Amino acid sequence: MALRIVLAVLAAWLPLSAMAQAVPPQEPQAAVPTSPSEIKLTFAPVVKRAAPAVVNIQFGGSQDERPVERADPFIERFFGRQPQRGPVLGSGVVVDPSGLVVTNAHVVGNATEIRVSFNDRREYAAELLLKDERTDLAVLRIEADGPFPAVDYGEPEKLEVGDLVLAIGNPFGVGQTVTQGIVSAVARTQVGVSDYRFFIQTDAAINPGNSGGALIDMGGRLVGINTAIFSRSGGSNGIGFAIPSDMVDLVVSSAAAGRAVVRPWFGARMQSMTRDLARQYGLDRPTGALIVNILKDSPALKAGLKVGDIIVGLDDEPVQDHDTFGYLYATRGISGTANVTVLRGGKSRTFPVALEAPPETIKRDARRIRGRSPFAGAIAMNLSPKVADELSLDLSAEGVALARVDQRSLAERVGLRPGDIILEVNGVTIDSTRTLERVAGERILFWDIMLNRNGEQLSLVLGG
Repeated sequence: MALRIVLAVLAAWLPLSAMAQAVPPQEPQAAVPTSPSEIKLTFAPVVKRAAPAVVNIQFGGSQDERPVERADPFIERFFGRQPQRGPVLGSGVVVDPSGLVVTNAHVVGNATEIRVSFNDRREYAAELLLKDERTDLAVLRIEADGPFPAVDYGEPEKLEVGDLVLAIGNPFGVGQTVTQGIVSAVARTQVGVSDYRFFIQTDAAINPGNSGGALIDMGGRLVGINTAIFSRSGGSNGIGFAIPSDMVDLVVSSAAAGRAVVRPWFGARMQSMTRDLARQYGLDRPTGALIVNILKDSPALKAGLKVGDIIVGLDDEPVQDHDTFGYLYATRGISGTANVTVLRGGKSRTFPVALEAPPETIKRDARRIRGRSPFAGAIAMNLSPKVADELSLDLSAEGVALARVDQRSLAERVGLRPGDIILEVNGVTIDSTRTLERVAGERILFWDIMLNRNGEQLSLVLGG
């Protein structure tokens, strides 16, 4: 009783302002249904706006039976990448009323006949305009007069974890299906689905057949193309990945213009920051992309960037790691400039970098290697930024690369692959295709080959 009296006296004596300061402000709470009408709210209007633009894709003719070679160990299965024959079902999205349809490159494969069908059972033949393996996107054109229902692009850069999204596609070929979930993560970069590792992660149920389908925001706009799932069984485990629509827009625009996708050349080799590097550079956390090499006459060098700079932003968007920068820079196109923000000596500086197409700085001098050397059946090219882009290699790569390796050739049998960069052969530095051709033409019983494959240096020793 005495304690209650003391508390009452104190409460009466304390100024109201002090009382207000003692109670922390409350965060606004999310609205919850308060009436039967609110409980009956539905996603149907969003679906009606977007679903007519999502199509089913069917193939006639043959599709290649490619093994899943580029899959990250984290990805157990890709949609449409299992060996299969005959008609294959996938999904696509109409992004232009004239009949432009975007889907995944791995869905299209090497199909010789393509047909698209709408949910209202209209069906049309379609031609392949562009297949870009690096982004795992393909663009089709419906061979009929429009207009067709199309979906508008959303703004994936404004998505936040927790935002509601819908996945629309044709899982298992059962027919158009809509599933609902949230954005589980944005800027997910540790997923080896394409060369540009930058995905929207969602828990909306995605299954085989959804590949190439739409990820839709609550405005009925396209924010991503559903591409891959993490699954131990082949079905949805609540972890799906979508290519953001700003990359989709870049690829579709290139297809509509009748050209291949041209990505801007930065001209620097980078690596993601580690904890050890962060401590070395005085950072409180490992974030950003560290420049470790800059090529001569590159846009990065001309802009004033230096080795040791840590890239932390691009046009006011944060750069978390090397993959984030590569994706954001690729979506900028090849006109104007991009503002690259770096940390240099602990201070932040911003440099405008010209967005330029990768040049052919050295003649490619393509040569087919013949004879009985391990390189027989391969076509080699001198690397330039342009050739590196064509071969899906790092645009800062230098040296001599194998552009093609014929099937059943000696080069293929010894394990050489397209994209391998040949560094040395029997102690001889391979600085040009001419040098490689000369060394390969020598009569040698034992071969000691040093090469770079996907950023790793390998040694291949072959005996006579």
